[in-house]
Amino acid sequence: MSLTINEAVNWAASLFIGSDSAKLDAELLLLNALGKDNRTYLYTWPDRYLSQAQKEKYDHLVELRKNGVPVAHILGVREFWGLELNVNDKTLIPRPDTETLVEAALNLIDQEQMEPCRLLDLGTGTGAIALALASELPNWQIWASDKIEQAVKLAKDNAKKLDLDIQVAMGDWFSPFESSSEFASAFSLIVSNPPYIAKNDSHLTQGDVRFEPLSALVADNDGLKDLDFLIDNSRRFLRQQGWLILEHGYEQGEQVRHLFEKYQYKQIKTLRDLGQQERITLAQFVA
Repeated sequence: MSLTINEAVNWAASLFIGSDSAKLDAELLLLNALGKDNRTYLYTWPDRYLSQAQKEKYDHLVELRKNGVPVAHILGVREFWGLELNVNDKTLIPRPDTETLVEAALNLIDQEQMEPCRLLDLGTGTGAIALALASELPNWQIWASDKIEQAVKLAKDNAKKLDLDIQVAMGDWFSPFESSSEFASAFSLIVSNPPYIAKNDSHLTQGDVRFEPLSALVADNDGLKDLDFLIDNSRRFLRQQGWLILEHGYEQGEQVRHLFEKYQYKQIKTLRDLGQQERITLAQFVA
């Protein structure tokens, strides 16, 4: 049975039970089946019929999504900060709420009138945060690290694809920078979206996270282990009066502020995400 573009979108969206973006999912998958890039095409030609080949491809994509596979994994790309990033199942899928971290870093640099210097993104994954900042800070030296070989390759591939200059090192957190005195007290700003979900969190069995690597999601100590480690050890790599900005769970704001206090950071502040949940905490290192 032939379907128009409008009918195809509505049909697929009705199948994506549990998705909070069912219509958008349907539209993105249909664009792929049609070989188009812009949703404007769907709105301009809502009564145009799909060919048999297009319908068969769309059926396949819809079946994958109906079974829970994230749209980003089906299409192999995800937009973040206006940048089209390649993604795969070895890294976290970049999320809109993480753009709050990018915005916080840019606002901080502006408010503190920071001169171009070195910036470090820990656990970079796709390279989303580092690349977003590189697109806005062409005069900064931006470094990134990740312990997963496939993530390092992906971040490097995305940098090449976008023609953005970042240096990506392989290793767990700070380990690529431990052996050289060049990096001691070298960074004006360190940023990270580390694992912060507790092992027993029910969200791990829901939605897209079911298809993402647990190593990018889960941390011991009720999700606080990596946050604690980063707050503690960033002090060795931050310049005097440098800043650390971390993403965390929406219920972890108070605990993260206490960790910053424990390690004697100053000017501690928590910011809210797009859903008005506490999501980003930043603080200044003063020795």
